[in-house]
Amino acid sequence: MDSKPSGSPATFVDHLVVPGDLVVDLSSMTNQTIKLGGGLRQDCDAISVMKAGKLRFSKPNKYWVETSQKRYVPCVEDTILGIVVDSKADNFLIDIKGPALAFLPVLAFEGGTRRNIPKFEVGTLLYVRVVKANPGMNPELSCTDASGKAAEFGALKDGYMFECSTGLSRMLLSSPTCPVLDALGKKLSFEIAVGLNGRVWVNANSPSTVIIVANAIMNSESLSGVQQKIMAEKLLQKIQVNS
Repeated sequence: MDSKPSGSPATFVDHLVVPGDLVVDLSSMTNQTIKLGGGLRQDCDAISVMKAGKLRFSKPNKYWVETSQKRYVPCVEDTILGIVVDSKADNFLIDIKGPALAFLPVLAFEGGTRRNIPKFEVGTLLYVRVVKANPGMNPELSCTDASGKAAEFGALKDGYMFECSTGLSRMLLSSPTCPVLDALGKKLSFEIAVGLNGRVWVNANSPSTVIIVANAIMNSESLSGVQQKIMAEKLLQKIQVNS
């Protein structure tokens, strides 16, 4: 028999949860609004877990279950990296590493009108935001933030894109800055875009810098914070020796 959940999900944050766990009772939370991310579902006043992992929280009010998996399950407001696979009259079809292709309306850009529809070739890498993710339907994307501004969204040119687990993506986007990026950023100059769908784009003036950053990130998933710093510092020392 399911136990009655506590009123506050804070008691479960950063702890392992499994499918069927009840993490919050909404009936005891008056005048509060929370956003549910991946791995959680609402059944009347109870919020329950759908997949095993750690319950995470980001301010002001979003909760999700963090897991490390290769297949991405879209959630509204996720920022991801997509690849253009086809273009139609009204939409671009985008591969988001999920169970189905997503669509990006040709007007889902800042100031988008029929007169200035962007043109993307097949294979173009885009940094986009998920705006709709309903079960049984293709996810909808946008190249603007919630206020309609382009912000950092759009095509990513040059650089190198590689795939990783969704857990590693979330670690790279964590706050404060994850140790491996912190250590690399102190010595190297590079650009990076991380998608919650397990894709990472890196760009730098030097191809060797891109390779070092990509390798350091891919090697960091199973390491602790201290181990990440040590590994990054060893890679940086090799650069100095070779140069």
